[in-house]
Amino acid sequence: MGEKGGGPLAQTLLLALIRSHPTSRKCRKGKVVERRVINPWTWQNEFGYVQAQEVSSAQRTLFCAGQTSVDAEGRAMHPEDMRAQITQAMDNLETVLRQAGAELSDVVRLNYYITDVDRFFEAYEAVITRLSGAGCSPASTLLGVARLALPELLVEIEATAVR
Repeated sequence: MGEKGGGPLAQTLLLALIRSHPTSRKCRKGKVVERRVINPWTWQNEFGYVQAQEVSSAQRTLFCAGQTSVDAEGRAMHPEDMRAQITQAMDNLETVLRQAGAELSDVVRLNYYITDVDRFFEAYEAVITRLSGAGCSPASTLLGVARLALPELLVEIEATAVR
């Protein structure tokens, strides 16, 4: 991984994703949901997010609580393994989205709460690969925090989706 959070493969995937999705339309029960990416600059492309998304004609907005690396009983998983925690948090997010009839490509905003920003960027390719594979380039915010709900947790991912 490079210092800025993405190796050459991750950067290439990200740039291709963001350039190929300036406007996306989705048909939903005869309605068209239009999303337009707002990027006045290009520096954010390297990090896998956009500055803003304008959404028109959305039928539903889903506000997801922060998802972490926990099992079905709420027990922390993968202590000290940032990459595994990111993967599990994304799995849990996709479970919530599916339960609501949505998918990762419907996500327009992600907020990351991280206990160790440097370790997060070392594992960031796991995020980029997952998002680009789903055709998702959300507006995002990354916040370093002292700790999360359980002391073993390293990452929490909060999402907003539209359909």
